[in-house]
Amino acid sequence: MKQKIVYAMVLIATVSLSNLSCRKHSNPDTNGHQQQTKTYSSDVVKKWLGVQLPLLYSPAVSYGVNAGRYMAYCGVALYESVVPGMPGYQTLSGQLNEMPQMPQAEPGKAYHWPTCANAALAEMTRRLFTFTPATNDAVQQLEDQLNGAYAAEIGDTAIFQRSIAFGKAVAGKVVSWSATDHPWSSLPPLVLTNNSPGLWWPENNNPTIANGLAYWGDTRTMVAGSIENVTSTPYVYNDEDVTSPYYKDYKEVYDLSKSLTYDQKRLAKYYDDPAVGGYPSGSSYIAVFKQILDQKDPALDIAAYAYARTGMSLFDATIGSMKGKFHFMQERPFQFIRRVIEPSSDPATWWKPFISTPPYPDYPANHAVFSGAFAQALTTIFGDKAGFINDTYKGKMIDLGKGSEDMGSYSYNSFLEFANAIAISRVYGGIHTRHAVEEGTKQGIKTAQNIDSKVKFRRE
Repeated sequence: MKQKIVYAMVLIATVSLSNLSCRKHSNPDTNGHQQQTKTYSSDVVKKWLGVQLPLLYSPAVSYGVNAGRYMAYCGVALYESVVPGMPGYQTLSGQLNEMPQMPQAEPGKAYHWPTCANAALAEMTRRLFTFTPATNDAVQQLEDQLNGAYAAEIGDTAIFQRSIAFGKAVAGKVVSWSATDHPWSSLPPLVLTNNSPGLWWPENNNPTIANGLAYWGDTRTMVAGSIENVTSTPYVYNDEDVTSPYYKDYKEVYDLSKSLTYDQKRLAKYYDDPAVGGYPSGSSYIAVFKQILDQKDPALDIAAYAYARTGMSLFDATIGSMKGKFHFMQERPFQFIRRVIEPSSDPATWWKPFISTPPYPDYPANHAVFSGAFAQALTTIFGDKAGFINDTYKGKMIDLGKGSEDMGSYSYNSFLEFANAIAISRVYGGIHTRHAVEEGTKQGIKTAQNIDSKVKFRRE
């Protein structure tokens, strides 16, 4: 009897150790037993995001406005590497802009979807995150670690190798596709020639703008037509009539700057990523996305779906926002305030915003567009009542007038609430007008909605 109890305990322990990624574990076999993607946890996705985030944080070399681009292509590669195990879902090939045909899984053969995902995300990270020398070592370490665990879990060399090959083949196709999305890279820098009132001019007075910023709006969108009819027009310029919408928009920024509350200052600094040497160029959204996966803990299928859908929304929103900025060329608050509301010939007395002004035009507000698209995509996946906690900068210290303190975290009842907080934080920071952030949020939402109407993840 004692021997039977010991045997049972060993058997239970063995099953527990083997269940590394599977929610409803049943080993696939070479004859074609196919476990669905939804039976696995999303741990592989969380772990790869955990590798990518330190690479994005304060990188040695600037990667420009690329964060959404990395998320979009990694999300598509992840999704395509596991979608054969998702009945009811379909490939995005033929739906996304100039996307090539994807490799096909072998009919009747079994695949281990976490291994496919590991291979795809390893290859995507290795070949896209080339701006820091830390990439290769970080990728190799996690790829080997997960492969070791998955090989032991599967217990079948043929399935294991087949899964790796499929994931890498998908990533190879996606990387090649990504290399054709930015024809502006060969264009000369934009040289500004018009410094008229109402038009943006760089604070450093250098009229030469790097093409990575000036022509980012010409990047190929992930979804054809996603940024059509999403941008509204700014208010008509008026620096004389104090009752005009234009004047009042800038005057509000000035008035707020004179009496910012502690909470307004904290919000402005929290979403001013450079304030803590943090995530530049909108990559903080990837950090937030990982936190959402950690808190919601979806299965692998939903995680892959969310990654692709949210990434392409963020990417296309970035393109649309930069396109609008360099089309309207609207001045920043510091320009109007220094010229009209509080003019001074002495630079030492010039009005300054609470946070630093980025080196491109005001309208529409980038982060409002980004967060609107990001929030809309997540809402369609997790619902409009999906609360979450953003602790991206918890543990980072800042002085808001009370001495050094932890930046802490923010709790939100919905993704739209999160987007609205980011939008208004830019007004408190003194770098955008209310009209720029409100219309920017709408633009981001419309961009995500356009994508939803054009791309069908599920089979009809």
